[in-house]
Amino acid sequence: MTLENRFAIKVPASSANLGPGFDSIGVALDLYLLVEVEESDKWECISTSNELKDMPTDESHFICQVAIQTAGKYGRDLHPCKLKIESEIPLARGLGSSAAAIVAGIELADCIGKLELSKKEKLLLATELEGHPDNAGASLYGGLVIGCYQQMEVDLLSFSDLSFEMVAVIPQEILLTKDSREVLPTTFSYTKAVQASATANMLVAALLSQNWGLAGKMMEQDLFHQPHRRPLIPSYREIENLAKSNGAFGVALSGAGPAVICFTEKGKGEQLALTLQNVFLTMTVKVLAIDNTGSHVYKIENCLK
Repeated sequence: MTLENRFAIKVPASSANLGPGFDSIGVALDLYLLVEVEESDKWECISTSNELKDMPTDESHFICQVAIQTAGKYGRDLHPCKLKIESEIPLARGLGSSAAAIVAGIELADCIGKLELSKKEKLLLATELEGHPDNAGASLYGGLVIGCYQQMEVDLLSFSDLSFEMVAVIPQEILLTKDSREVLPTTFSYTKAVQASATANMLVAALLSQNWGLAGKMMEQDLFHQPHRRPLIPSYREIENLAKSNGAFGVALSGAGPAVICFTEKGKGEQLALTLQNVFLTMTVKVLAIDNTGSHVYKIENCLK
C-alpha cells in the first residue's frame, strides 16, 4: 500500500447530459464521496452517512468489488483494507453516485495494487463499467467534460474555466437509471438524429463561449431523452418555469433524473435556491459549484476510528 499505509480518495459528484448532450457531456459538482483507507487483515467498510446505511460492510461492497475486479485485470491481488466511506451524493437521484463509486474503486485498486494507471486508463476502465464517459469523466477530470466512447476507446476533453453555478432540486423519490432508460426510444429517424445532434453541438458551443441564453435554449430543445423522461418527474415543468423566471438561464434533468439542475450565472444561485426551496418544501435544494479538480488521492495522518 502507498502513502504510508493510510490515504484518502475524494471523488466529486456529477451531472450528465445537460439536456441534449446525452451520454457524452457531464459536469463535476462539489458534492463528494470520501473514502479513507487503512491496511487491515480483512475487508471492512464503515460509514455514518445516512445514504450508505444499507450498504454491505465487507468485500461485497460495490467499491471493493470494483477495486478487486480492476486489480484482477492486471493480475494483481489486493491486500484487504478497512474503508471509512462517507458520501454527500444522494443515491439514485441522477447525480453520479454510481460513477463516483466506480472511480473510487479504480483509484483504490491503483493505490493498493500499485498499478500506476494513467488518468486515461482509469477513464477507460470506468467507462467500460458505466457504459458511457459523461459521469465518470467528470468525476475523474473535473470541470465540464465532453466524451465519446466507441470501439473500446474513449476520447474526452475537460474544460475548467466556465463561470456558471447550479441549483439542484432533488426529490425524495429515487429513480433508477434502468427504469429511466426503459422509456427511451430504441431508434431515431435520420432527420431527427441530425436535429438532435445539432442541438447538442450548439449546446457545447454556447457553453464554451458563455452564451448562457443560447445554452439554455439548447437544453430545452433536447430530443434524445428529456421529452421521454420528463413525465417521470411530476414537478419538472413547475420547477423549470419557476427557475427560469427567477434567474436560471437553463434547466435540465440531471442524468436520468429525478434531480433537476437549474443553471445560473455566478452569484445568482443562492437567491434562486431560496426561491425554489420556499415552493418545493418536500425536496432538497442545493447550490452547487463546478468541481475543477476531479478525483484525487492524498495522505492522511491518523488511523481510522
